[in-house]
Amino acid sequence: MKARLKTILLSAIGAISAFSFVTLSSCEPDKCKTISCAYGGICNEGKCLCQSGYEGPQCETLMRKKFLGTWVVTETGTISDSRQYTVTIEGGPNLSGIKIKNFYNNNLSLSVDAFVRGDTVTIAQQDIDKYTIVGEGWVEDEKYYGDNGQIVLKYKVTNNESGETDDFGYDRGDASLWNK
Repeated sequence: MKARLKTILLSAIGAISAFSFVTLSSCEPDKCKTISCAYGGICNEGKCLCQSGYEGPQCETLMRKKFLGTWVVTETGTISDSRQYTVTIEGGPNLSGIKIKNFYNNNLSLSVDAFVRGDTVTIAQQDIDKYTIVGEGWVEDEKYYGDNGQIVLKYKVTNNESGETDDFGYDRGDASLWNK
């Protein structure tokens, strides 16, 4: 009788435990219930997974936004003297594209095309006028200009007629610094 009572008691405890586990685990709150992801982002485990070109806690910010605007460039190339000039960065034809106007101190007749991914910018090799341009850089916080206040850009410009390359930290020399 004791063995039978012990078996019934253990079975009852097991059933109650299983029922409690199922009940409690099914009551776990939906972590995405109060999350709204913008621009096609999808909530997963309480965090937004953003579509390409967007970032932020709720995918509310275009990645390229931190690059847009007017920047003061300070640079010294491997064949050009130290100089300071202004460039303007505008949005390009797609969400990650940008156009840089007055690049290389207005020695080019067209804007330079680039694309943004996170905090980096890439200038794919392109020919404009008699020059070939290629480069890469990143946006960073700057002591006086704050969040996203400086772009460090490493690039080079090759004159296709003379063969001379003006390098700004891409292969040699110092990177070009752009401040808001």
